[in-house]
Amino acid sequence: MIEVKDLYKAFGENVILNGVGFHLLKGENLGILGKSGSGKSVLTKCIVRLIEPDFGEIKVLGKDILKMSLNELNEIRKDIGYLFQGGALYDSMNVRENLEFPIRRTQMASNKHEVNERVEQALRSVGLLDAINKMPTELSGGMKKRIGLARALILRPKVILYDEPTTGLDSVTSGEISELILKVQEEYNASSIIITHDMKCAKIATDKIKILENGTFLTEGTYDELSKSTDRQIRAFFM
Repeated sequence: MIEVKDLYKAFGENVILNGVGFHLLKGENLGILGKSGSGKSVLTKCIVRLIEPDFGEIKVLGKDILKMSLNELNEIRKDIGYLFQGGALYDSMNVRENLEFPIRRTQMASNKHEVNERVEQALRSVGLLDAINKMPTELSGGMKKRIGLARALILRPKVILYDEPTTGLDSVTSGEISELILKVQEEYNASSIIITHDMKCAKIATDKIKILENGTFLTEGTYDELSKSTDRQIRAFFM
């Protein structure tokens, strides 16, 4: 679903990604762990070309996105759902309008009935159909994350990128969001990358984990495999 090879990105003399490479398989939830500032979010933004890498190769659904025109890039972005850290809802729009926005921009629905159907299905998937007419200021942090996820699902993507999906949430809500990620994986058969520092989320929602350290991947394995590691750097994430 995603293939990254020899990816490099620096800001001035600060090297963020230093030869990163990995594969995301169909139907897989891949967790990426790393310390703050390790480049986790930069990596996902390179994948959708919100940030241009300095060097490397990125293939999404078999297509090299670094060689795409803007029109080609926007077309493939329809197959990629992106959940930003803060939900990134438009404050001037209610929930329904936030979810309708990507549909109307991409013309993925032909009539009002189909638009309504997509919006309501996405909200049912995250358990918030009753919030359809609320404004973002009326939503809790956990609700904003759920609505952000509903908007990421609205185009029925093949790949979903979660950027710190549980940041700023209490333990109970964090667990609910992690379980929701699993539900989305099953319901939509989507492949996902989950950027997180929340070990509870990593344990619940991931099939495999890679650890980003000093601009490259230190290791990979399942949560259970890595939690039993005797390596000091790996153990630091499970203390």
